[in-house]
Amino acid sequence: MVIAVIADTHLPRGARRIPNACLERLVDADLILHAGDLTAQSVLEELERIGPPVVAVHGNVGAEELRRRLPEQTVVTAEGARIAMIHDAGPAKGRLDRLRLRFPDADALVFGHSHVPLHDQRDGFQIFNPGSPTDRRRQPRHTMGVVRVEDGRVAFQHVVLD
Repeated sequence: MVIAVIADTHLPRGARRIPNACLERLVDADLILHAGDLTAQSVLEELERIGPPVVAVHGNVGAEELRRRLPEQTVVTAEGARIAMIHDAGPAKGRLDRLRLRFPDADALVFGHSHVPLHDQRDGFQIFNPGSPTDRRRQPRHTMGVVRVEDGRVAFQHVVLD
């Protein structure tokens, strides 16, 4: 199973849009995960029209209707692996251990908020931030993630989009 992972799209905003390199991976995925800050209901609807199922959590910015529709956190089961998702994973110090305690049954956790691509793992638990395909902030490149899941094993990869 191939899962496309994005976060912090902060759309709509001016002429900014999801880049073609990201859209291609979203279309080809079996599932799309969005780790929050979609900002508007229309963005979620646009993602849903792409084709693969979309699982998303709300972020710290966005329309009230998104906050009502989307959970703060969720857990997705894919090919025997449990992937938790939350927008804000808190301070960097102690993050991996703190999230492991919060989601003890998960194999991995996807989060956003910082716009900083990150992949960390220890003792069979992984945390992954895809960065942002549309709002890189202080990062040098726009990024997203691709996850391959097979027989309960989760393999994350960052994809540079520009």
